[in-house]
Amino acid sequence: MKKIIIAIVTILTLSQVNAQTSVFNDLLQKHVSNEGVVDYTSFKADEAKLDTFISYLQKTTPSSSWSDNKKKAFWINAYNAYTIKLILKNYPLKSILDIKEKGKTAWKIPFVNVGGKTYTLDHIEHEILRKTLFDPKIHVGVNCASGSCPKLGNMAFTESNVEAELTKLMKAFVNDTNRNKLSTKKVQISSIFDWFKEDFTKNGSVVDYLNKYADTEISPKARISYLKYDWSLNGK
Repeated sequence: MKKIIIAIVTILTLSQVNAQTSVFNDLLQKHVSNEGVVDYTSFKADEAKLDTFISYLQKTTPSSSWSDNKKKAFWINAYNAYTIKLILKNYPLKSILDIKEKGKTAWKIPFVNVGGKTYTLDHIEHEILRKTLFDPKIHVGVNCASGSCPKLGNMAFTESNVEAELTKLMKAFVNDTNRNKLSTKKVQISSIFDWFKEDFTKNGSVVDYLNKYADTEISPKARISYLKYDWSLNGK
């Protein structure tokens, strides 16, 4: 009987996760273009639906029984949903850098409620995703709502799609000429590859990592420089 009850609870929990993730997915499909441009004005009109997803996050604690992919998808979705919520709360604005509360930047404001606990966006990115669910592709998953940020995907992450979608986003990011300029002998790349160099060089050089996704083969001796980061809002 105990095993049956556990199985039923697991199925109900799974169906709730899927249903709530579907709500967030529908919002992203509706308000985010294939290029990652967010229509924050129309998103604002749908804020009540975003709040239902956030309400689910507030009541949900990732289980230790969840796979790493399921945890990764959950936390990236939480990060992105709360980032969008913060933008909507302060909209209209020109940049996420304009947001300050008690002298704290957007990433250091303790406003993210997951499973009844309060987090900052920084904590989710650096202490949960980068430390316990390490994957360099996380950097194209979590979105900083800015022009130079890897584009916000217009789909929610799930246990089954997170690996493929992050790979697709990383390939798109590396080969996006607005964000990275690649040639065989010289590369001008996003500052993300500088800020988080330790993540991208665990198994080789930055060039080695870029070559996993780049359409242009880069020489190991290529000259590297980093592009200025555009913090203007990723919206229209």
